[in-house]
Amino acid sequence: MTITEWRMKYRISMNRFDSAANTQAVDSLLNYETVKYFGNEGHELHRYDENLKSWENSAVKSQTSLSALNFGQAAIIATGVTVIMIMAAQGVVDGSMTLGDLVLVNAFLLQLFIPLNFLGIVYSQLKHALADMHLMFDVLNREPEIVDRPDAGPLDPGDGEVRFEHVSFAYEQARPILHDINFTIPPGQKMAIVGPSGSGKSTLARLLFRFYETGAGRIFINNQDISQVTQNSLRESIGIVPQDTVLFNESLLYNIAYARPSATRDEIEHAARVANIHRFIEGLPQGYDTIVGERGLKLSGGEKQRVAIARAVLKNPRILVFDEATSSLDSHSEQTILAALRDAAAHHTSLVIAHRLSTIIDADHILVMEAGRIIESGKHQGLLAAEGAYARLWALQQEESRHEQLQ
Repeated sequence: MTITEWRMKYRISMNRFDSAANTQAVDSLLNYETVKYFGNEGHELHRYDENLKSWENSAVKSQTSLSALNFGQAAIIATGVTVIMIMAAQGVVDGSMTLGDLVLVNAFLLQLFIPLNFLGIVYSQLKHALADMHLMFDVLNREPEIVDRPDAGPLDPGDGEVRFEHVSFAYEQARPILHDINFTIPPGQKMAIVGPSGSGKSTLARLLFRFYETGAGRIFINNQDISQVTQNSLRESIGIVPQDTVLFNESLLYNIAYARPSATRDEIEHAARVANIHRFIEGLPQGYDTIVGERGLKLSGGEKQRVAIARAVLKNPRILVFDEATSSLDSHSEQTILAALRDAAAHHTSLVIAHRLSTIIDADHILVMEAGRIIESGKHQGLLAAEGAYARLWALQQEESRHEQLQ
């Protein structure tokens, strides 16, 4: 038993390296384009080979120690049986035991040591199985960072008012992201948030979905603190078009319907029309049954974003979040989709995170963020008249647009 416990470290190490090798192989295959862009096939093979070498060393030590354990166990049993049988034979020679006693001792030894040997093997195999399931147990025993409270109830989105009250947040304590954020999105209105990269815009969307808990302050939907309601009901009430759309290696129909699996074919096609992708899909040889590839690699960035928009339209939630929803679209498609999104969001509360200011001119209210703080707020014309950070961003983007048109 002691030796079995000692050698389990080799089995655990072997499983760890096997998991690392599999993870690396999957990661390299999923990102094969990046590997080829930089000509790093040899580098990836070397990394994978190093992991396999480490796995091989641990596997050899595990098997060697198991063989040594089995040999030692068999040697102890054989030695014990031999010694006792010699003593029994000596008793027969001395006349203190009969030949029948010798046969009885042999039978007793066989009945004792065969089950003991089997028990040793079973114990060793059981420890192997527990070691193999060690990583799974670790995952099952890990406490989620975000859990529903015991008294949490379902969210009633009502008219969809969203309110941030004195919200501060940091992924790491040494690097705060948001500082005392306060704003309210009235029901049915469109709030836009703009600012440079790293100003905390996308973090607001993550907090609204409650992927993280706020460090300070509270977030309300329809006057309900989102930390007091169930996560499932919260996320059912919010739809999002993310900046980086990741698709399943399934059909276009499946990927659009993922927002609401019970949707009918007509509802799916209507959502695709709103997202300006229906005509593209109909032009494909397999139509809606076209497989998009792993992570949607067979689609362009703009096509993936239009699938994400179709998902949001199909879900039809009370609150919509657009995180750079048109960043991968050309100007013509962008304007077409923006018009469709205005219709889709007409009766929804909308939070728009944007880089291109031309996409949020019609917003009911605009917040300008910098270094995790709101530095300006107002409507488009008012912010331009203030000649502050928003006006500078607008002038810069207009200049870039003119250069692109000249080229």
